[in-house]
Amino acid sequence: MRVTVEFFGIPRARAGVPQTLANGSTLGEVFLDLAQRFPALGEECIQGGSLKAGYTANLQGEKFVTAPTTLLNEGDLILLLSIDAGG
Repeated sequence: MRVTVEFFGIPRARAGVPQTLANGSTLGEVFLDLAQRFPALGEECIQGGSLKAGYTANLQGEKFVTAPTTLLNEGDLILLLSIDAGG
């Protein structure tokens, strides 16, 4: 299943792109996909299938989520940001 991921703050700097498509039916699978394709992002922000401390994800602009078991739907939008990105 494909979802859109937008990066903000440090995740954007490490990924080197503002957004991408990622594969996974859970948040953890998406994080693993991103870590594999963007090694600097994986090293800085992701550990296994979870986000490291200081990072969070937002699903559909509605709620913040970090649990790797969070189920996703085709076409979902995930915002990946550092907690201090709000400025």
